[in-house]
Amino acid sequence: MRLDGRRESSHVEDRRGMSGGAKAGIGGIGGIILIALFTFLQGGDMGDVVQNVVQQTMQAPTETVGEENFTAEEQELASDCKKILASTEEVWSKIFQENGWGEYQYPTLVLFSNQVHSACGSATAAVGPFYCSGDQKLYVDLSFFTQMKRQLGVQGNTFAYAYVIAHEIGHHIEYLTGTLGKAHSAMNQTDKVSANQISVRLELLADYYAGVWAHYEDAMNHSMEYGDLEKGLELAKAIGDDWLQKKAQGRATPESFTHGTSDQRKRWLKRGFDTGDMRTTTFSIQNYNDL
Repeated sequence: MRLDGRRESSHVEDRRGMSGGAKAGIGGIGGIILIALFTFLQGGDMGDVVQNVVQQTMQAPTETVGEENFTAEEQELASDCKKILASTEEVWSKIFQENGWGEYQYPTLVLFSNQVHSACGSATAAVGPFYCSGDQKLYVDLSFFTQMKRQLGVQGNTFAYAYVIAHEIGHHIEYLTGTLGKAHSAMNQTDKVSANQISVRLELLADYYAGVWAHYEDAMNHSMEYGDLEKGLELAKAIGDDWLQKKAQGRATPESFTHGTSDQRKRWLKRGFDTGDMRTTTFSIQNYNDL
């Protein structure tokens, strides 16, 4: 994916080198936080991560621990993330205008290292990138992209990184359009298995919106290169619930899926890219098994 000469977004907080020792309670999987990309590095489970955060008590952010000496590679990656965010601003502003949805509200990208405090609570780098609708910010520890190569077996390129950011922006779109609030309300009023199925729909919709963004981005800037989409689909496969669970525990338990299978994630990302159609959503599919 070509980003040469592109502008960087100014809606960025660089908290790398700061201590994010604050703790906060959140409403669990049915609450505000959406942990969209996470790694089963030690055979962990997203529910465990959320529960650990739920049990924390809110405090104020702690002190800066001093500036870090970032490598040229790290700074280049940070710059790419800012350029990708700028692209999402341009694309979604256009889409909102075309659909008569009013002015697009820009989210903020927070770059952090090790751990961070958000309106949804505190999180460590092990959680992976996430979006918090409580402050309309997406949080990324750049080390995730290194882990993506090492633990998930995905050789990243710029579009693979862009897919991660665009997916989190997809949750922001869900928030702005009201889908996120309605889904969370429904999740809080049903059983765990049904709530998980709603969570899957939210995650697949965010994948779809990531594809829609790429569709418009390429149409506007001709930035996609040969093999870019395939790299994104490769990552989508590697973060499917079934793939991760089989890697972590040797088997998959569909009733516990919260993000969708590898095939589902690939399908919805590609569908968004192929069509760019905002009239289609995962919630328009009546039968969950047809996702």
